[in-house]
Amino acid sequence: MTDLKLQKRLAAQILKVGKTKVWIDSEHFEDVKNAITRADVKKLIEKGYIKARKPKVKYPEKKKKKSNPGSRKGKKGARTDKKRKWINTIRPIRKMIKELRQQKKIDQATFKEIYKLSKAGTFRNRSHVKLYLKQKGIEV
Repeated sequence: MTDLKLQKRLAAQILKVGKTKVWIDSEHFEDVKNAITRADVKKLIEKGYIKARKPKVKYPEKKKKKSNPGSRKGKKGARTDKKRKWINTIRPIRKMIKELRQQKKIDQATFKEIYKLSKAGTFRNRSHVKLYLKQKGIEV
């Protein structure tokens, strides 16, 4: 099976595999030899005279990168900055107290008080705000 360099190269480009992964049917050697254009090679691929071999190697799935202290680079503040952490804390708190005000569960004065306390960083999260309101005697 010599003299099929051109056909193998064209088939490899069309099938998007390497030249070594191109299989040519030995029974239809003459048909493949006469194919000199890309269109001819495409027709032979459609007929099944030229095929792509399957890869021999099965690659394992990529391992998950560990995030234990030894593999972390950069300080805590560099990995998640303080501003983003604050935004992720304050937005749900503010949203919750606005909803409570709209539902008339808290009045305007209580809303202002809680808003200022949350701005000062008093509350860790929404449940902390609920606990505070329960201690004040306001059912949430």
